[in-house]
Amino acid sequence: MSGTNRRQDVAGLLSRYLDPARVTYEVRHTEYAGHAVQLARDAAEAGCRVVVAVGGDGTVNEVGRGLLGTGAALGILPRGSGNGLARHLRVPMALTAAIKRLNAPKFQRIDAGCINGHQFFCTAGVGFDAHVSKCFAVAGTRGLATYVKVALHEYRRYQPTPVQVHFADNVLETSCYVLAFANAAQYGNNAYIAPNANIQDGLLDLCLIDALPLLRAVRVGVGLALGNLPTSGAAVYHTAQQVRVEAAQPLGFHVDGDYVGEDTHFAVELTPLALEVAV
Repeated sequence: MSGTNRRQDVAGLLSRYLDPARVTYEVRHTEYAGHAVQLARDAAEAGCRVVVAVGGDGTVNEVGRGLLGTGAALGILPRGSGNGLARHLRVPMALTAAIKRLNAPKFQRIDAGCINGHQFFCTAGVGFDAHVSKCFAVAGTRGLATYVKVALHEYRRYQPTPVQVHFADNVLETSCYVLAFANAAQYGNNAYIAPNANIQDGLLDLCLIDALPLLRAVRVGVGLALGNLPTSGAAVYHTAQQVRVEAAQPLGFHVDGDYVGEDTHFAVELTPLALEVAV
């Protein structure tokens, strides 16, 4: 259990809105980064049918990683600043409604991505979005307003990097301002980086922005908000199951909004229908 909106009494709401005739449950709290991975694995090994992540995309990512290859499904009670995967799966943002849904969830399987050994379920990326994730993590406050403030501040400084992008029989020699690998349609907060992404089609949607001068930045911002970035002319899209990226200098990368580190070589792949979800 993690995330924002801590003022809400989650335990009390669970007691009030979960039907004891249908659901028995136990609440476990994370104690350190990565702890949710082990808690999820332990719960699956104990025979739990659904393991629910209470938090944002980072917590969801940890729980999902812990459930890969098990017989348990991932549930989500969204309490983060973006909630990208929950929004894509149409989990109610209202905590009470999301809890009620767990009384009789619908089960489905979704694809899972991996970049340099780090799994993701919503989006991963290299370039500016990863740089913003790094700065956002140390900004001191969370939420959309802080994210926008950080992005605008760093936009003035960030420069694109030459890259080679290999996928299928294609090799793109280009510059990278943003290269996003989208399993789901949005980063979070209804910012649609790949509105046509299908989380069950076995393919990643690649969104490439090679440079971001001011007018294009405006088109990108509007496209993210309206969900029409692919038709805006501000970004180029491809689909692939496997991608290899070679950068001229180290680039930062993120998984599900959490900054991981820097590298010059990236191996990205998608495993079809690897994770069961309960929504």
